[in-house]
Amino acid sequence: MIDQFINFVIRPPRADYNPDQYLWEKDFTLAGRSYKRQDLELTNQRGHTLRCSHYVPATFPEDTPLPCVIYCHGNSGCRADANEAAVILLPSNITVFTLDFSGSGLSDGEYVSLGWHEKDDLKVVVSYLRSNMQISRIGLWGRSMGAVTSILYGAEDPSIAGMVLDSAFSNLFDLMMELADVYKIRVPKFTVKMAVQYMRRVIQKRAKFDIMHLNCLQVAPKTFIPALFGHASDDKFIQPHHSDLIINAYAGDKNIIKFDGDHNSSRPQFYYDSVSIFFYNVLRPPLVPNPHLKKAEKYYDLGNLKLSANINEVI
Repeated sequence: MIDQFINFVIRPPRADYNPDQYLWEKDFTLAGRSYKRQDLELTNQRGHTLRCSHYVPATFPEDTPLPCVIYCHGNSGCRADANEAAVILLPSNITVFTLDFSGSGLSDGEYVSLGWHEKDDLKVVVSYLRSNMQISRIGLWGRSMGAVTSILYGAEDPSIAGMVLDSAFSNLFDLMMELADVYKIRVPKFTVKMAVQYMRRVIQKRAKFDIMHLNCLQVAPKTFIPALFGHASDDKFIQPHHSDLIINAYAGDKNIIKFDGDHNSSRPQFYYDSVSIFFYNVLRPPLVPNPHLKKAEKYYDLGNLKLSANINEVI
């Protein structure tokens, strides 16, 4: 049982997918405009190759850099989780960058670390985008593990324009104690604590991070990036009070949207509308008229989105 729980944390089911099947096509049309998917590889500081994709207009506006949102997937996730983000943001002239974190998807690495090493992967991506003269402001959109990754990185880089943080956990130790109850490990509380301390040592040896250091509440008071939090009201894996705790400690401008559903539920349309408005306000993309888009026309419809990773995220 303990070994299964350790794998649950650092070696969850890994997304094995064909990019040409599960990602947007290399060339595609959305809301009357042409876009392309640029696949690339980056290397993190541990020498792992990160498989990445950047969704951009087929032709960039002349002498007009565009902002970019980096989508950070959750545990058991991959680049395909950013498909919805591309639908939502591209029509607003916001490019979307997505990656398989180390230990996830098609990238190198044996273990995930629920945000600890992933924040260093994110740093590599931000550095790459900063060197691109066609990119202006940068935002982060993280879900679950990706939300924690964004918070940890954002505390170190105040130049990030804004963050959307969906289902972040406040600290990993408390989350593991709660999950012991969710999975009905019927042992006395002090025994659970001893088991978690054992798992701490094993995880530190295998995945090279300390679960006690993975704590968003320690960095939230010194993070001033505007943030929009989201959390499902019936989330049993990462309960809504985790986002409440982070918000109470968070120093920057913040707001939260709670919605029906659980940890892995599809998010409601009003949440995506709020995300779109939030990123439009913090990233201030240039206005490039779209002759194919009627003024009153809805520019995205997630109900018709057919591309999905078909992978159940856990954390």
